[in-house]
Amino acid sequence: MAETIETSIERGGGVALWRQIEERLREAIDAGALRPGERLPTEQMLARRFGVNRHTVRRALGALVGEGLVRVEQGRGAFLQEEIIEYALGLRTRFSENIRRQERAPGGRLLDAVELPAEGAAARALALPIGTALLALDTLREANGLPISLSRHFVPLRRFPGLAEAYRELGSLTHAFARYGVGDYTRKWTRLLARPPTVAEARHLRQPMTTPVLQSEAVNIDGEGRPIEYGVAAFAGGRVQILVEE
Repeated sequence: MAETIETSIERGGGVALWRQIEERLREAIDAGALRPGERLPTEQMLARRFGVNRHTVRRALGALVGEGLVRVEQGRGAFLQEEIIEYALGLRTRFSENIRRQERAPGGRLLDAVELPAEGAAARALALPIGTALLALDTLREANGLPISLSRHFVPLRRFPGLAEAYRELGSLTHAFARYGVGDYTRKWTRLLARPPTVAEARHLRQPMTTPVLQSEAVNIDGEGRPIEYGVAAFAGGRVQILVEE
């Protein structure tokens, strides 16, 4: 892209240099010089081509970030923002189906699996006595290789022993539940919240600390109305919008 950017800027003309650089970058983006998700030239490269310092370039990029055209990943650089994913929440919310509906490839991995006693919100949501053994699965889900959500799923350990291994093999909580005779399950309730990300969330989701995450807290139940999973997910706020389906 660097070769296709118009680099002529006027000094002393009353328009700030960073503002002119912002406009030149916007023109290149509008002309299709970058594909969604593609990395922009580095600050050093842009500073050299425009004949300015990196602080000036950084301010121009910051303006594009503020407009939602560009995102910055710590340690990786600036990227042209992808189209927003519309993530549907309904009676049956399935990550892979949601992503395929957007004509993207779903993916992800299990980050961690730990056994712990039920307490607080997890105990209440699963209607279990304090201290009941739970399995907590930490997952990172992606669309076309880009992180979309970071989640922690709590399930009753006694009912789903070995669920972590099933998830690692199948890559899907829905398919893993099916191995335990839960062929279908539905959403009992969902609670949504916008909040600042934690350091770990920003790192896994590859987003700035200044960009909020969309938190989804939810309970899924089996056909008999018994809670099988309580989950808390943080969605990348700059890439996802939530659609609540009736």
